[in-house]
Amino acid sequence: MEAVVESGNMRAAYHRVVRNKGSAGVDGMTVGALKSHMQGDWDRIKEELLKGEYQPSPVRVVDIPKPGKRETRMLGIPTVVDRMIQQALHQVLSLVFEPHFSQSSYGFRPGRSAHQAISKARQYVAEGRKWVVDIDLEKFFDKVNHDMLMSRVARKVEDKRILRLIRRYLQAGLMVDGVSSPRKEGTPQGGPLSPLLSNVLLDDLDKELEERGHVFCRYADDCNIYVRSCKAGERVMATVTRFLEERLKLKVNRDKSAVAHPWERTFLGYSMTRNQCPKLKPAEESVKRLKSKLKGEFRRGRGRNAGNLIRDLNKTLRGWVNYFQLSNVKEIFKILDGWIRRKLRSIIWRQKKTPKARAKALMQQGIATETSWKCAWSGKGPWRTSRSHPVSAAFSKRYFEKCGLISLLNQMQKWS
Repeated sequence: MEAVVESGNMRAAYHRVVRNKGSAGVDGMTVGALKSHMQGDWDRIKEELLKGEYQPSPVRVVDIPKPGKRETRMLGIPTVVDRMIQQALHQVLSLVFEPHFSQSSYGFRPGRSAHQAISKARQYVAEGRKWVVDIDLEKFFDKVNHDMLMSRVARKVEDKRILRLIRRYLQAGLMVDGVSSPRKEGTPQGGPLSPLLSNVLLDDLDKELEERGHVFCRYADDCNIYVRSCKAGERVMATVTRFLEERLKLKVNRDKSAVAHPWERTFLGYSMTRNQCPKLKPAEESVKRLKSKLKGEFRRGRGRNAGNLIRDLNKTLRGWVNYFQLSNVKEIFKILDGWIRRKLRSIIWRQKKTPKARAKALMQQGIATETSWKCAWSGKGPWRTSRSHPVSAAFSKRYFEKCGLISLLNQMQKWS
């Protein structure tokens, strides 16, 4: 605990919390108010931590929708003071646990990333492991057994004050509509300590798989084990499910878990081709999620200036293509580029509300007068018209490039 409250460690934790920003907790204190609060209260908080008497505040609960699904995920937002203390704990405990974690664990670890996990998964498939045991843990962060987790933490942490504080964070009440209810299981996502604790618990799974000689990639609660036959996969699925449920008291979602070919499954948003040397590509679900997000931006953009709309679109597109930079299949990006330009043409056509305005817009882009008027008087809707030759020629790829729209395909070619 002395290492946790040491001034350099707490200063680093403070700067990390401020950099991450985030919403206020149940006390309403913002990140901007943290510094002045700590200047007045730090001596008291430090004394309570050193004596093992500090009591965390309840966690504000927010349900956020899962991407592309009707389900929600519970997000727990601690107060900014508790976030800073958790971050200070994380910085000290990481030094204790990190050296012992598996090389096949990639989530929430310094110097490790989802891209590394995806690349390793592709390597295993290229080596001839054409079957994957895809294990889905049901509401992992909501179902973690506190006693099971604390016994794993206590293996390497002897300071009883640290153990009591972590237990209190696990059991901190959940504040919903002003009412705080106790928590007997789970570690809601949102606190800086939760990712480390999830790795501490699931490290037992990693060690078990390594002892059995399996090759696998785990990113938080997403775990894929690669085998050479369906029969081997079914055997691994049965034994690993038993280990998770009996030894770690976790629930495996049997509806979402499966033994299948890698190209039939999604791992961290990616899928693979069926080639002898598999290629990576965005999974179908990832493309659908992007389109769904962009449709929302297109709807909001109907009454906006095209330049402002494109600037906002570019933020989303850059983030998406940067994540999928490992992809080898370019056709998906080409198709998406065409779809985005067509949606923008549809918006432009919708904004030009009269035949005269539409004809004028086409003629300004070099379309012949007769052709422009004929297209402008067409009774087809904006989406169908956006595919017509005059509209496509007027608002071409080059036109949108001049407007600043980035091309997913061009961005991918830069990575290649």
